[in-house]
Amino acid sequence: MRKTLLFSFLILSLQCLGQGFAPVNPNATPEAKKLLAYLYEINGKHLLSGQHNYNETPDKFSAMVVDRTGKQPAIWGTDFIWRGAQDSGQEIVKEAIQKHQQGHIVTLMWHAGRPIDTAPFRWKESIQGELTDQQWKELTTPGTALHKIWLAQVDQTAEHLKQLQAANVPVLWRPYHEMNGVWFWWGDKKGKDGYQKLWTMLYDRYTNHHKLNNLLWVWNANTPRDIPKDEAFAYHLYYPGAKYVDILATDVYNFDYEQKDYNELLALAKGKLITLGEVGELPKAEILQVQPKWSWFMVWANWIETHNTPERVKEVYNLPQTLTLDELAATKK
Repeated sequence: MRKTLLFSFLILSLQCLGQGFAPVNPNATPEAKKLLAYLYEINGKHLLSGQHNYNETPDKFSAMVVDRTGKQPAIWGTDFIWRGAQDSGQEIVKEAIQKHQQGHIVTLMWHAGRPIDTAPFRWKESIQGELTDQQWKELTTPGTALHKIWLAQVDQTAEHLKQLQAANVPVLWRPYHEMNGVWFWWGDKKGKDGYQKLWTMLYDRYTNHHKLNNLLWVWNANTPRDIPKDEAFAYHLYYPGAKYVDILATDVYNFDYEQKDYNELLALAKGKLITLGEVGELPKAEILQVQPKWSWFMVWANWIETHNTPERVKEVYNLPQTLTLDELAATKK
């Protein structure tokens, strides 16, 4: 009897390992659970194609992919209210629902303005601005005036995300990205009182207060680099921990597909999925051969045109492991 129970336990354990991790939100919607399970199912075998589009032109760059390949990207992405405009959020909701209904996987990011500023947020002055150490401490301390402003900011975006939840749209949610770089106000804040605290605050607000259960939490860094005054530091210094992250991502530009960086992210993930949150230039076939665990790539908007030749786009989209929209539907059956 003991041997039978042990054998059953081992089989169950192996099945769970094969299925990967459950969402970090224990109350995740069936759609979010299904999407994450699917990503684990294809991991190491397939690579989902993705394309970012600007808010004001939600189809422009995906259409360029179709022109070059005759195929639709599997993943559609855009930026959530990046300037804080009051009316753009509703347009994003409408477009995301439509894309989901067409069969796309939806990913949303958020270029949030500094909480010390008022909308519309300016790029250099606000989104790429800085916070003093005192301002950061106030922002991350509940009850302070700046923390209350931050709450109002994140609550506004939450109301739009709730509409996606009501429409049964699961979202690959990657807020406050490239945090290991020095170019955003939330960037280069090391340690438990730095970026890690900001991430867990947002996770708690959205998961426990707003009951946003349709989000898969994508922690999205930048590939490390040592360019003076444009540095991106080691991943682990900003990682909030497996309890708060479903998928670990990095952004790669200028063909910076370093094997050591891939290995570092893979080790930090400890079995969780890793992915290419944004890319400038599409990875070459030989790169994908030695870096097979990427779940998807998403080319950044106009870079599909300015930094990738039509031949390169067609080559990557035609690789056996690359899944497009039509193949996504087939593999999810």
